[in-house]
Amino acid sequence: MMAEITRNENNFIGYEYKDITVSRSMESVYADGYANFGWTLEDTSTPVQGVGSVTMKFKRDRKIRNKAELGRLQRQFESCAGQIESLEKAKTNGAMIAAFSIGLVGTAFMAGSVFSYLAGMLPLCIILAIPAFIGWILPYFCFLSIRRKKTDKVTPLIDQKYDEMYEVCEKANGLLAK
Repeated sequence: MMAEITRNENNFIGYEYKDITVSRSMESVYADGYANFGWTLEDTSTPVQGVGSVTMKFKRDRKIRNKAELGRLQRQFESCAGQIESLEKAKTNGAMIAAFSIGLVGTAFMAGSVFSYLAGMLPLCIILAIPAFIGWILPYFCFLSIRRKKTDKVTPLIDQKYDEMYEVCEKANGLLAK
């Protein structure tokens, strides 16, 4: 949401305002980064619908110099931050899907085991219970293994995006100083 106020003579400063909702883990990145685009953090609040997110309220001088270039760099910064958040989620998404799938198969075996017990087929009940318990124990270790591998693969990409984001902030800060 943006509202603009005009600048008059002498000491009056017109501000433009911006509210953004970001994940709590990226709050400090946005607070530090937006300062390089001329924004000043006014307030933070937790939105009603957003568990794990925070709404940040910024303002800046409406007559800031190099506004168009700062806007372009800010969009580039926001793109990098979004990609970082996606990469962070990617660390666990595949691992969770694999773990849930294995757990679901284990549960299906347990259901078969229970129904075979109820039908009076004790040997089949025992045979189906073995993969069921394995299917309930294995997901934890599978999750850890896949997450570790994915983290090792994604961490250099995240670091690369942070470096790109800091270069953008450095360029924007240089424009503010002019």
